[in-house]
Amino acid sequence: MIVAYDGTRYCGWQIQPNGITIEAVLNQTLAELIGEEIKVAGASRTDSGVHALGNVAVFDTDSNIPSERMMYALNQKLPADIRIMNSEEVPADWHPRFQKSIKTYEYRLETGTVPNPLQRFTHYFVTQPLDFMAMEEAVTYLVGEHDFVGFTREECQGKHTIRKIYSATLLRADTEILFQIRGNGFLYNMVRMIMGALLEIGKGRFPPVYIQEVLKGESKEVVKVTAPPQGLVLVNIEYIK
Repeated sequence: MIVAYDGTRYCGWQIQPNGITIEAVLNQTLAELIGEEIKVAGASRTDSGVHALGNVAVFDTDSNIPSERMMYALNQKLPADIRIMNSEEVPADWHPRFQKSIKTYEYRLETGTVPNPLQRFTHYFVTQPLDFMAMEEAVTYLVGEHDFVGFTREECQGKHTIRKIYSATLLRADTEILFQIRGNGFLYNMVRMIMGALLEIGKGRFPPVYIQEVLKGESKEVVKVTAPPQGLVLVNIEYIK
């Protein structure tokens, strides 16, 4: 299933005891629809408040509902802030997290003098003027294969932290800035922490080359700033054969 959702009122994707999650809602809705106990497996465990247009999930079932019709049946029962955009049958051993893929994330900033109330759940509003050219230069250092240990939480640092970034761009239109990044995988909070570093660069705290210094482990000061979740969207996941 291709799953899209507004993550504003959810505590992320993964089931947890302290609040409602996307995974929990999908499991419950599928169980009610099919009459079986269902446990979906998701491709990306997005954080609390983060959105998605193209997360991917699979589940096993004995249901006789045709796979291509499952999306329509589910969308009749799901809350309005979760939608299945496509559904199809896959091989029984196919798992969305263990396939080669390219993930695309976008982060949206609003930089006007007064925040747009219609964007309060989809953009991060920044009042301080930003040096767009410095930020634009900084994102070029992200492209390639690097160790992103400097852009993740400490609990991830014992894991494999090498990731390959295929493209990273920064676009500006009026008061909106859009950061897009495509890679073969992302660590916990990685995109939000990169965005946090870009904001520090835009505010003049660090030069653009700071990104490169952190990636090479050469920076004397690694400041881990995590941008708020509402600006982040998992746009799509492209699986590579």
